[in-house]
Amino acid sequence: MNEALTASRRRDHRPALASARPRHAAGRFLSVAAALAVLSSHPAHAQQAGGGPKLNIIRDAEIEELLRDYTRPILRVAKLGGQNIEVVIIGDRAFNAFVADGRRIFVNIGALYEAETPNQIIGVLAHETGHIAGGHLARMRDQIANAQTASIVAMLMAAAGMAAGAATNAQGLGQAMPGLVLGPQEMIRRSLLGYARQQEEAADRAAVNFLNATGQSAKGMLQTFQRFADQTMFISRSVDPYTLSHPMPRDRIAQLEHIARASPNFNRADPPALQFRHEMMRAKIAGFIDRPDAVLRRYPPSNTSLPARYARAISSYRFGDVRSAVAQVDALIAEQPSNPYFHELKGQAFLESGRAREAVAPLRRAVQLSNGSGLIRMMLGQALVQSGDKSLANEATAVLRQALAQEPNAPLGYRQLAIALGRQGDRANADLASAQASFNEGDFATAKQLAARAQRGLPKGSPGWLKADDIVNYKPAQIRQN
Repeated sequence: MNEALTASRRRDHRPALASARPRHAAGRFLSVAAALAVLSSHPAHAQQAGGGPKLNIIRDAEIEELLRDYTRPILRVAKLGGQNIEVVIIGDRAFNAFVADGRRIFVNIGALYEAETPNQIIGVLAHETGHIAGGHLARMRDQIANAQTASIVAMLMAAAGMAAGAATNAQGLGQAMPGLVLGPQEMIRRSLLGYARQQEEAADRAAVNFLNATGQSAKGMLQTFQRFADQTMFISRSVDPYTLSHPMPRDRIAQLEHIARASPNFNRADPPALQFRHEMMRAKIAGFIDRPDAVLRRYPPSNTSLPARYARAISSYRFGDVRSAVAQVDALIAEQPSNPYFHELKGQAFLESGRAREAVAPLRRAVQLSNGSGLIRMMLGQALVQSGDKSLANEATAVLRQALAQEPNAPLGYRQLAIALGRQGDRANADLASAQASFNEGDFATAKQLAARAQRGLPKGSPGWLKADDIVNYKPAQIRQN
């Protein structure tokens, strides 16, 4: 199985949500077993040469910081705090989360958008952490390998039986052959699915234990899984439970409710400050992914709360009313002058409306207030480059190099750096930056050509030359197969 989104293959790491192209879909919960099936069939590199399958990855400094705050206590009690596990946001409207390796939890933008409380998302993240802590992916791979071996043996035995029957002219063997071959495979399939159901139950229990250990409620997790159950109940009534990879909804909810309600924290609410940040996240997502009429239905002008005003400001800039958007953002800044993400939004509105020079000041302030967010710093570097001011070229180069030290797999940063270096006359390093951008986009042929050209202008054995040499000698087959 290809690991989903190896770090060096991610999509353009542009800050904020403007790149999202979510689709509407009925919500459902996809976890370990389904993720294995999907990702083993379709390599999930976010940017693949040749037009292969892609995952639409969303990057946003504000949302990622909130998700880190959600997961940090859970990972600590799960003894995974030092393993740099990250939450990756997928631009899909389905209510969905899954793990596909031991280092990343994938969560759909739809889950963040629909979850009404932090606890509902924290419960899902705790469940996925349970899969990672339990080593379920590695064990499932072992089970699949064993099943493949057993399947081959079963087919050989069935074939041998057919050959023996044919040699003795056994009556009816031709009609029985499909059952001889398919019977063992069906048993193996059911065994695998049963194992997956056990993993789901174990992850549920682990999640409740993690929530208890961090003094949080499992009510949100129960509410979320109840939602999944309601959505699938009309299907599951006519389904053989032994063909499902997840426990039957009614059974799963009954088990989860029993252990969740036993917790002394069951009725504990999320802290108001965390709930507010959650509402700001949902408003931001709405502003970026919904049409203006949908934003106004969800956040009508009569709603003067900060989240509602945030959503309407984002929607205004996205649909071309930049003057109104900037005025709205300025009002937000007047209310919370130290909020880095309001300054970031103002800079982004200017940048994406072709006013890069005006974007520089608010983005500088956003970098300062965010303690140097790599994503915001990269947007600042982009504004400096696109301003067209040659006197800012040195600053642009320095800012982009800092940003890429924090976000080393971002094609956008390398492309902007290549422009800045080219303006300074440093063609060799500009070619190297372009090569790194192409490499991180999965366009290995172009990356190799640019890297080879960069090498001709770089001192042999220098750090830049060695980076170029790594690209020139890279073989895509080195991507790890699991």
